Amino acid sequence: MDPLSLPVRPDEDGSRLDVFLVRRLPGVGRAAAKEALEAGRVRVDGRRVRKGDRVVAGATVTVDGAMRVRDAVALPDPSAPLHVRFEDDALLVVDKPAGMPTHPLRADELGTLANALRARYPELEGVGFSPREPGLVHRLDTGTSGLVLVARSAAVFDTLVRALRASEVDKHYLALVTGRVPGRFVVDAPLGPMPGDSRRVKVAADPMDGARPGFRAARTDVAPLDARAHTTLVRARAPSAARHQVRAHLAFAGHPLVGDALYGGPAAEGLVGHFLHAASIALRHPTKGTPLVFESPLPADRQAVLDAS
Repeated sequence: MDPLSLPVRPDEDGSRLDVFLVRRLPGVGRAAAKEALEAGRVRVDGRRVRKGDRVVAGATVTVDGAMRVRDAVALPDPSAPLHVRFEDDALLVVDKPAGMPTHPLRADELGTLANALRARYPELEGVGFSPREPGLVHRLDTGTSGLVLVARSAAVFDTLVRALRASEVDKHYLALVTGRVPGRFVVDAPLGPMPGDSRRVKVAADPMDGARPGFRAARTDVAPLDARAHTTLVRARAPSAARHQVRAHLAFAGHPLVGDALYGGPAAEGLVGHFLHAASIALRHPTKGTPLVFESPLPADRQAVLDAS
């Protein structure tokens, strides 16, 4: 995401910087403004600043990266693409392309999967973890492609979330990683916040790290499928599906994703995002109890990178 530039108007001269951000950014609260300031993502005319600093008319405030919104609602966006793999009266299974955010981070943001869902399925309003995540049972990073579960009622949402947390939803990912992976392996290490960098998560190699607040248990099972000269296509299973789990665990194991510069992976021409694809989901139907299996083929850009590797 490009930095957001906010010129300071004459009527805002002398305002505290955190108050300025809250007033200018719909849905952003004081806590989110403080987080961005403490992370060094807010600058005035290129200079790093503190929350108590005052802005001057004519200056330009820049915000690097999205800010957490407060009570934002995913607005309906009929122009946002939506690829439905399965639909009945209880749930949807949709295929998110890489490059599309799962939900908005700003109150006026459009083009996300959540915006597309709200436009086609108005009954999703009020279902889910928050108004900006209508019906979404889980999320995928913007650079990750693949299958996402969507509940069409509050009761189904609760059932699916319980199943997900109990590891009763089996999700598999396809990933192209650097290096040759000779055999199956497991990374069983908690994940938590990375000090000084809110964009990444930290793998707790030290048991003391894993016991700190904010860390949660995470296990990723990895199996090689196709070893190439310098890369390997692997299948990864991550029952807990913590934020950046597959990406961080593979990088920790010495095999970062192709295209994942955030975790040390190499670039790949023509690849959208990083080479991680949520390829299959298996679960029991939340109301009927029948087994369901959904699969998504590799998108064209990922298949082309794989063929060229």
